[in-house]
Amino acid sequence: MSNRREFLKVAGVTALGVSAGPVIINAVASSGGDTKEIQMGKSENALTAKHWAMVIDTRKLKTKADVEPLIEVCHKIHNVPEFDIKRHEIKWIWETEYKHAFPGMHSEYVSETAEHTPFLVLCNHCENPPCCRACPTEATFQREDGVVLMDFHRCIGCRFCMAACPYGARSFNFRDPRPFIAETNKKFPTRMKGVVEKCNFCAERLAEGKIPACAEASNGAIAFGDLDDPESEVRKLLKENFTIRRKQNLGTEPSVYYIV
Repeated sequence: MSNRREFLKVAGVTALGVSAGPVIINAVASSGGDTKEIQMGKSENALTAKHWAMVIDTRKLKTKADVEPLIEVCHKIHNVPEFDIKRHEIKWIWETEYKHAFPGMHSEYVSETAEHTPFLVLCNHCENPPCCRACPTEATFQREDGVVLMDFHRCIGCRFCMAACPYGARSFNFRDPRPFIAETNKKFPTRMKGVVEKCNFCAERLAEGKIPACAEASNGAIAFGDLDDPESEVRKLLKENFTIRRKQNLGTEPSVYYIV
């Protein structure tokens, strides 16, 4: 069994490398491949961490006008299509109401601020991701630094990961997405009909020494860093502010925190 798994990992790296280049090879190989393979896609300036995490300051994102540019930049660089049919929608990061983001914390007496604030939601890159356990082909996997990734070439479209994810953070391509991409970013692979996709914490940008696009465009509203580093910005924010996480009672240990 172990030999078969190693073969699949190597095959996945090879197939993805044909269309996506060395940066994406790094993302795939990090699931447990050879160290030499892992280093192939990293630049000398690559960002590394023991546990990547994100802190979203909802006090600085008060309106849809505040969050829409962050959604747009993410979807643009990752070739997320805009389908004309709502039920086919693909989302990597999106805004929702407090009652949907934190259903276990909602009550009829919730504050006006929380009620009307648009909350950005995305894949939580959980420490204990149920999606990875549910995937029969290891198309979705977790790197040592906590980032949960997708190998689009190994996804068979069973959608078990979607059923396992309690956050609705994964989307399925019911149609070929490529005709619905306004401007294709050739530095990131497009997908095909029948595969699942989601936020990847901008793994391809981390490999180039850049923070996630949404954090870069947020003017300080989104912080990104190493949760295991006491001196990191995310740790300082968590120490100084009250934060909540989505459905943390489930034991998935989300890596996305919200300052409220």
